[in-house]
Amino acid sequence: MNSGKQLIIYTDGAARGNPGPGGYGAILMWGDSQKELSAGYRLTTNNRMELMAVIAALKALTKPDLNIIIYTDSQYVLNSIEKKWLNNWIATDFKGGKKNKDLWMEYYHLAKNYTIKFIWVKGHAENKYNNRCDELATRAAEGYKLLIDEGYEQSKGALL
Repeated sequence: MNSGKQLIIYTDGAARGNPGPGGYGAILMWGDSQKELSAGYRLTTNNRMELMAVIAALKALTKPDLNIIIYTDSQYVLNSIEKKWLNNWIATDFKGGKKNKDLWMEYYHLAKNYTIKFIWVKGHAENKYNNRCDELATRAAEGYKLLIDEGYEQSKGALL
């Protein structure tokens, strides 16, 4: 277990155009230690980057069974999980055109290993960690050698 420590994660996503180039930023905090993550993609959406930030943070973890608090400014991410929308989407195989199935399923499988609580934080406000994640996401979206969001581009036929 984590010896009483709480893993805190802040996340944010950005897209320049929606769709357009995008990026995510995440900060993982464990006691006095911090780790920043970010990556940019050539064609994606803001919602995908918001969710990708959460996934990247979870993928970076090396210990199972952690209690995690994730701060997000995305109502899409927060409500999908905290209001159990995701459970319904999975039960109905994303019927009705629910988007981002690839990322939601990746999140779902990663999240099984942890106890996660999402908390909404107002974006572009006074929270220094959210603002830093926004900087990381924006810088990544504006970077060079952007990655390919294969799930998005395949769904739009852009990889052909």
